[in-house]
Amino acid sequence: MKTLYSIGLYIARLLIKLLALFNPKLKLGEVGRKETFSKLKKSIRKDDRTLWFHCASLGEYEQGLPVFEKLKEQYPNHKIVLSFFSPSGYEIKKNNPLADVVVYLPLDTSSNAKAFLDAVHPDFIIFVKYEIWPNLLNEMKLRNLRAILISAVFRKDQSFFKWYGRFMTKALFAFEHIFVQDAHSKELLKSLGYSATTVSGDTRFDRVSNQLEADNTVDFVEQFKNSKPLIVFGSSWPEDDKLFIPFINASTSLDIKFLIAPHNVKPNYTEQLKSQLNDKTVAYSQMESSDLRSAKVFILDTIGYLSKVYSYADIAYVGGAAGDTGLHNVLEPTAFGIPVIIGTNYDKFPEARVLVQRGGIIAVSTLHELSNTLSMLLKQPEKAEEIGSRNTEFVKENSGAVIQILNYIRI
Repeated sequence: MKTLYSIGLYIARLLIKLLALFNPKLKLGEVGRKETFSKLKKSIRKDDRTLWFHCASLGEYEQGLPVFEKLKEQYPNHKIVLSFFSPSGYEIKKNNPLADVVVYLPLDTSSNAKAFLDAVHPDFIIFVKYEIWPNLLNEMKLRNLRAILISAVFRKDQSFFKWYGRFMTKALFAFEHIFVQDAHSKELLKSLGYSATTVSGDTRFDRVSNQLEADNTVDFVEQFKNSKPLIVFGSSWPEDDKLFIPFINASTSLDIKFLIAPHNVKPNYTEQLKSQLNDKTVAYSQMESSDLRSAKVFILDTIGYLSKVYSYADIAYVGGAAGDTGLHNVLEPTAFGIPVIIGTNYDKFPEARVLVQRGGIIAVSTLHELSNTLSMLLKQPEKAEEIGSRNTEFVKENSGAVIQILNYIRI
């Protein structure tokens, strides 16, 4: 299997080089990976003590951040290397003050694995959730490097549990401990003979709980809301737009505000959204020349504010589940104790499944269902408060993963 894996990597490398000519995202990764070793050489000396945190993308980074921040506090004399595989993580966090150097993880060849570990020479390594690179992990094991995997989730259909996945399974044993989100994952690992596990839950709960203690003030949202009820449509896709834009256009008589934070923040998409809205609409990119208080709709065509914006919402709709793009983070709004609405394609998202069952999240599939749900929540504030409280309790019940992980780590 190792030979097949190596052949697959070689083919993948050629395909990435070819496709990067036409795909801007792949090109970013291709160019960025060429700079990895020069950046490490410039930032990490041989006598430095280092911690290495690796995340596939931005979502995994946000998941690991509560742990990363605490370790930075506890070990201030260590340099921190933060690596990403995806451009969607690296490009947003490449100037991150958390780390001394942020790099792309090179492709998982044996030579790259040796060179990377030579350059970083970490005292401790943390991988988040899914990233299993067998050549790199096996090289870590050969060197007796200390590594853990946190917030991991395993499913029976993954390659680790198939006859052809032994090469991948072996790589798991490079981790001295794996912190999993649920008991099912622990049982699956046990079936492989791996027993160094703890069911700690998902660190994202700690992340969103911490958000409650942060300064969530966003002046322009406060000005736009103007003490009126606010519905936030977060991380929306075109499939979501088809559900809620007709409701917004039919709500001209209601004294409420709407904030749309689309997943796609490019100008042409913002203009397309504006063209579909009948009432006064202001975009973040154009707000300097606009009267925010008189606007009915605000389009947040930028990134970095949404987790704070939810603190102003009375109701939130989280996008991604109206189509097949994948549901976005529902924990950010639920932490603020507000009702949350999503589409119906949420089966792969455990927290959404639980909250739908508990009644904190309401799933809708049609404009009619969405309109009825929003109308009910707006007309019955006591009911909305009761629904929101279920979300608050759920977040409280599931927080605490970070403490368990930090209690384990000794460097």
